Amino acid sequence: MKWKEPQNNIEKCTLIKSEQELEKILQTKDHCFILFYAAWCPFSQRFLSIYERCAKETDYECFLMDIDDYPHLCDRYAVEVYPTIIFFEKGNIVERVDGLRGIGLNESQFKDLIKVCHLRK
Repeated sequence: MKWKEPQNNIEKCTLIKSEQELEKILQTKDHCFILFYAAWCPFSQRFLSIYERCAKETDYECFLMDIDDYPHLCDRYAVEVYPTIIFFEKGNIVERVDGLRGIGLNESQFKDLIKVCHLRK
């Protein structure tokens, strides 16, 4: 199951399609969540709809990136398990939640991360 682009402006998740686009987002956004996932990973597949739904509950912009084509980004951002959500502040990693091997992530983990990040305001 691949993530589908939003059909209207109500949706809050934006798919990052290139490393250049990722760099531009990190340079221009003060705060954002980025979900790093792999399309082949069943835990990522299960979490995509949860991420999209929970993204509507935050004021921060939410992005997602299929990191399969960019393995060097796994090293750069220390992504060892899919899915992983990283909260960036002015391009710097300030909070994160990593999936657990064989388990992935769940809704409460993302909601807890959102709460922690909102406390940073």
